[in-house]
Amino acid sequence: MTKLKKLIIACDGESASGKSTAAKLLSKKYKLLLINSGLIYRYCSKIIIKNKPKKIISFLKKRLKKVSYKLIQKQKLHSEEISNHVAIIAKNKKVRELVNQLQMKIIKTNIRICVEGRDIASKILAKNPKYDVAFYFKCNLKVAAYRRWLDIKKSVPLKKVKKSLKMRTNLDKKRKNSPLIKVKDAILVRSDQLNKQQVLTKMSKAIDKVLSN
Repeated sequence: MTKLKKLIIACDGESASGKSTAAKLLSKKYKLLLINSGLIYRYCSKIIIKNKPKKIISFLKKRLKKVSYKLIQKQKLHSEEISNHVAIIAKNKKVRELVNQLQMKIIKTNIRICVEGRDIASKILAKNPKYDVAFYFKCNLKVAAYRRWLDIKKSVPLKKVKKSLKMRTNLDKKRKNSPLIKVKDAILVRSDQLNKQQVLTKMSKAIDKVLSN
């Protein structure tokens, strides 16, 4: 049996920019473990909203020590309430440190991995281990809002979703701790100009080039 080569992929991008869909397709094609850092933040928001702890950091520290990533993946985490809350806690330096610790624990035990989020290439996979290929996703706000609206089954007005996405992206880009940025060597993917197959083809070309070296 042929041993698979090390492959570490970073996928960063704005809210509803198509990075989750692309990361899933890519992970399936190249047999990579997929980690969605946004899900971990959403899980944190969900349990904070539900439990209303007085000391958020100590509460999260205890809960994240016990939880597995598989359990997080099974949670329902895409409500509008969670989306609005997560933008606020993601600015908190101590929350980010806790989430990063959980991510690094998973990352360091795998050599074939795709990590999706907002500070993956710039922070999480900047070194030790460093990404082999980085992608940065952008999408027109109108298209992104419509996608998210469909994801949440039109449960809130489209106008409200658009406003929420705009706020989230602005907060992500302007926060002091690990802001959303495109690293110099990241490959730009405009998911509003390409369909799913075209996105996968573009990403695959870059990955195949690395694997052939």
